[in-house]
Formats: sequence, C-alpha cells, structure tokens
Amino acid sequence: MSATGTIVTQGKAGKRGVLHRGGSSRVEPIYYLFLIPTLALFTLAITVPAVTGIVFSFTDSIGIGTWSFNGLTNYIAMMTDPAILQSYLFTFGFSIATVIVVNVIAFLLAVGLTARIRFRTALRTIFVIPMVISGIIIAYVFNFLFSNSVPAAGQALGIGWLQESLLANPDLAWIAIVAVTAWQAIPGTLLIYIAGLLSVPGEVYEAADIDGASRIQQLMRITLPLVAGYVVINMILGFKNFLNAYDIIVGLTNGGPGTATRSVAMTIIAGFNGGDYAYQMANATIFFIVAVLISLLQLSMTRGRNAL
Repeated sequence: MSATGTIVTQGKAGKRGVLHRGGSSRVEPIYYLFLIPTLALFTLAITVPAVTGIVFSFTDSIGIGTWSFNGLTNYIAMMTDPAILQSYLFTFGFSIATVIVVNVIAFLLAVGLTARIRFRTALRTIFVIPMVISGIIIAYVFNFLFSNSVPAAGQALGIGWLQESLLANPDLAWIAIVAVTAWQAIPGTLLIYIAGLLSVPGEVYEAADIDGASRIQQLMRITLPLVAGYVVINMILGFKNFLNAYDIIVGLTNGGPGTATRSVAMTIIAGFNGGDYAYQMANATIFFIVAVLISLLQLSMTRGRNAL
C-alpha cells in the first residue's frame, strides 16, 4: 500500500492495476483513447441519423427543400393506411411462418448430423453452403426455378396449381418466399442447434438406454428440455432477422403480385424513393420501436439461461 492509500497489484501476466480505497479500480486513460474513435464513428453513423430521422417524422418533409413541423399527423395517418397495415400483416405472418419452418427443419437436421453416422462432417459442410451465398443471388436463381422449372414439372405431373408460377399467384407467392428464405436461414440455425446438442452429456443418453427409453422418448424428454435455451434464442433471433426481410423478396417478387408480398422494409424504401420521406420515417420509427420491444423480449426470455 502506498502513502496515498492506494494498493498496487501485480497480476500473473505482469499487468499492473491500481485499487483505491473502497475497492474501486481506476481505469487507465489509454483505454478511453481506444474507445473514443469507435464511439465517435457509431454516433455519427448510427445515433445521429436515427435521431435526425425521428425528428423528421414529425414534419412534412419530402427529403429535400423546405419543411415544417406537423406534429403527429404522419403517425395518425399510418394507422388507417391500408398499404402500411398490409405490409405489417405480411411481414409478421411471413416471419412467424419462416421461424417455425427454419427451426423445425434445422433441429431435425442437427439431430441427424450429431448422430453416429458416416460422413457427418462432410454433410455439415454441405448443409451450411447456403449461408455464404448472397441473398439476392439466391433469389434470382429461385425466381428462374419458380417461373420455368416448377411450372414445367407441374405440367409433366399433371398438378394444376404448379402449372403456373407461384410468384405470380397473390395467394401462394408467400409460400415461395418462405421456402427460399428458410433455405438460406437454416444453416445458421443448424450450427447453433449442433452446438447445443453437442453440449448435452453423453452419460444422460447412456442412462436413458439402460432404463429402456426409446429414441423418441429421449428426444422429447431429454434433448428438447436440455436445449430449450437454444430453441428460444434461435426463434427470437430468427424472428428479428425475418422482420427485416428485403433482398430475397425483391429478387423473387419485388413486393408483388401487386403489393401482396411487400414487407415493411420495402414499403419504407419505396416511400423514400417516392417522396414520402417524413411519412415513411414515421413508419420506420414505429418499426424501430417494434424491434426494440422484441429485443427486450429476447433479453427477458434468455436472462439466466447458460445455453450460449
């Protein structure tokens, strides 16, 4: 202890720290030097534009020229705008359907790829390939398949509803979007489930085998409860990501037929390009609040879980 009442400590790695009376530690100024540039870039690139956009949501700005404040006019108009309500309805319905499809398929694949099968390492590599391909490229490839190959197969097999492109049917186009989005999203979810399944001790299954439990019973009563944390994280993270769906929808349908598959993100960007800057900025603000609420839900549901 020094004459000023501080304690100088020496760590195993030779690092020196300073403890003041009361147990509080003094942070070296060099750490702030590393923090300030990142904080400044984040503020200029994220915080300032976000705050500016929120301010403009209370105006009549079209993106250029003069503008004036109009209070909550944009927010009130949103509540009765059928185009915006339709985009929210489609986005949430699409997100829920895709989350279910992705998690069910990814979990079943993870169970198979963690079993004692041959070539499981090679199979894992193959299954994660879609994750590294650009979404817009995937969308254009599947656009060709749904517009040409699938109708041709439908005609050959005599299946009426497949003889025309799903992307041109306002009642079925969402199915194609869910399928393509899930195809790209499954690998990332699969990797998380594989990590969860590999963390389950093998002794648990050995004890279940001794007790005569079947594979289905082990899956339902051992595996699922022990990886529940991974299921929750995958579902919430997936739902948040699918809310922002844009590139795959643009490449497949561009929001059509009509506006049947237009997401919230597409509606906002289309409004920016069409001169509804302040109006769509209000839409973006509401969408941001929804994303924050989902993030808070994620934190509350995963708090205390040690899955990851």
